[in-house]
Amino acid sequence: MGGHAYRRDTMTRDPSATGAQTGPATGPQADFAADLRRIRWRCRRGMRELDQLFERWLLHAYPSATDAERGVFLRLLDCEDDRLWRWFMGYEACPDAELSALIARIRALPA
Repeated sequence: MGGHAYRRDTMTRDPSATGAQTGPATGPQADFAADLRRIRWRCRRGMRELDQLFERWLLHAYPSATDAERGVFLRLLDCEDDRLWRWFMGYEACPDAELSALIARIRALPA
């Protein structure tokens, strides 16, 4: 059965039968994963293009970003979609130097 043990009475996978951890994950790795899930949810916008830009940064830069860089990214997520779109497309200059630098880095990331 695919390497997993199943309990016959419920036909559900029994992780304890394979020696897997049965409780919730704890520690720094679990905190990182939970933070990433929350941030990924905040990245969901009304525009697919913005979603893709933010997802690209999460994939390529978030894991190695400093706390300060992550803070700037969170500030960026607080901005309105129409403003973000104008900044990313270059229709308007972002007045905040840190946000402007991050926008440039995100735009330069590989698709």
